[in-house]
Amino acid sequence: MTGIRLTAPAPGWAIDADVVVVGSGVAGLTTALRCAAAGLDTVVVTKARLDDGSTRWAQGGIAAALGEGDTPEQHLDDTLVAGAGLCDEEAVRTLVTEGPDAVRRLITTGAHFDTTDSGDIALTREGGHHRRRIAHAGGDATGAEISRALVEAVREAALHTIENALVLDLLTDAEGRTAGVSLHVMGEGQHDGVGAVRAPSVVLATGGMGQVFSATTNPSVSTGDGVALALRAGAEVSDLEFVQFHPTVLFLGADSEGQQPLVSEAVRGEGAHLVDATGTRFMAGQHELAELAPRDIVAKAITRQMHEHGTEHMYLDARHFGARMWEQRFPTILAACRAHGIDPVTEPIPVAPAAHYASGGIRTDLRGRTTVPGLYACGEVACTGVHGANRLASNSLLEGLVFAERIAADIAETRPPRTEPARSTDGEPVALLAPETRTAIQRTMTRGAGVLRSAGSLAAAAEELEALHRTAAADADAADPKDAVPGVDSWEVTNLLLVSRVLVAAAREREETRGCHWREDRPDRDDAHWRRHLVVRIAADRTPVVHRTETAAFPPVRPAD
Repeated sequence: MTGIRLTAPAPGWAIDADVVVVGSGVAGLTTALRCAAAGLDTVVVTKARLDDGSTRWAQGGIAAALGEGDTPEQHLDDTLVAGAGLCDEEAVRTLVTEGPDAVRRLITTGAHFDTTDSGDIALTREGGHHRRRIAHAGGDATGAEISRALVEAVREAALHTIENALVLDLLTDAEGRTAGVSLHVMGEGQHDGVGAVRAPSVVLATGGMGQVFSATTNPSVSTGDGVALALRAGAEVSDLEFVQFHPTVLFLGADSEGQQPLVSEAVRGEGAHLVDATGTRFMAGQHELAELAPRDIVAKAITRQMHEHGTEHMYLDARHFGARMWEQRFPTILAACRAHGIDPVTEPIPVAPAAHYASGGIRTDLRGRTTVPGLYACGEVACTGVHGANRLASNSLLEGLVFAERIAADIAETRPPRTEPARSTDGEPVALLAPETRTAIQRTMTRGAGVLRSAGSLAAAAEELEALHRTAAADADAADPKDAVPGVDSWEVTNLLLVSRVLVAAAREREETRGCHWREDRPDRDDAHWRRHLVVRIAADRTPVVHRTETAAFPPVRPAD
């Protein structure tokens, strides 16, 4: 254990459970439902409302080999290609073989997918897929439908839920095994203030960390809380440098910050073209799949065109769809575009890449176990080895489903006993940052560790982040400290800084271009030296320690029993 924890009041209340699941997206709610069905006393903790996570923003769909002629083997091949040599093949095979039945179980839970006239599930294509295998709902509202079905099932099962609660730190017993979490409830519900859920199994399903960048498709709650908690608890993270930038995000202006509207890859899957200001297509000839190349290739191509033309965006042209197709197939995107003064029925959509998905995260095995006994991770917060250096489109919801079921099965099988949390006395709580530091972190990350990176830009970002870290620590040690007051805003920005420091440390180490990771000064992929994973942990002195694996094999996770 690191002995590192957030500065926060001691828990003023506590409840006991067998399992606490942190997060209410597809990964968290699926885990919770399966655990409860196995007879485990399960508590769900979520940062906002149950339906406010990243899942409900997912537009495109969920990938699985459900169509005639498609096979898990073909899905595996497409996933391995997208992952640029760093996927764990066993993890991918688990995903694609268990995925179709997991989707069918989701349907029995109550999710309704779009169907063809014959009643079969309607399937579309997205980038990197050689077949139509993306199931969707409400045209482009797949995540919203999945979230609706799971939230409804959770409420029907009468699971204990704690909404509007920010998880703070992992609680451990005297042996260093998981014993629950501390959390802060934001003034609503039956609990208030800092408390604890004491449980021998903790499942982190907290989603992504897109808010480390100025512009992202992620909701405002995606501040890397799960990764930060795990790092402070001594867990290892892997492949955190691989941040996927979605190529087609609605461009709202160079100064726009925060969550940006996504223009789903499914729009290109249905035949939209990427063009420059003259209407010239630029993806044809760059990749065999043209606009449907893997996301990293499309994002790089758009960025390259922007640099060559001296512009801040390119265009996605789908005027040939016509009004009827836009209204029926992509009603959510149509409404978002029109709300910002763009009518895709009559004009091309201005688009630019923005931070979208963390391909890396907390390192787990195929049962979702991390390197901390009793701590599990699932969904975007985890690194199972499925995504490698670049996630294949619409594999994220599927990963959440498949590995959530595996985690629940493992907890139900082991049923660890409850133990008493032991308050850590090692070291001092981490110094909190003032909430206004958030913008500085985001701009530093966007400038130095965005789509285009170099040794110089990453070194500058590292120094700026370390300066913020040093300033906060020095102020906390001052005779008259002016450090931030404990609270949601200061806890979030402190999490953002930790995650940013670790991401930049890994990105500086990886001296090549691979998958999501694009180094201007190292433009080539170097399999001989860099077909390796980077594993990072936080030392007791708060510094990131980066370890490069000796082979391309995803390193095993061996938590103590």
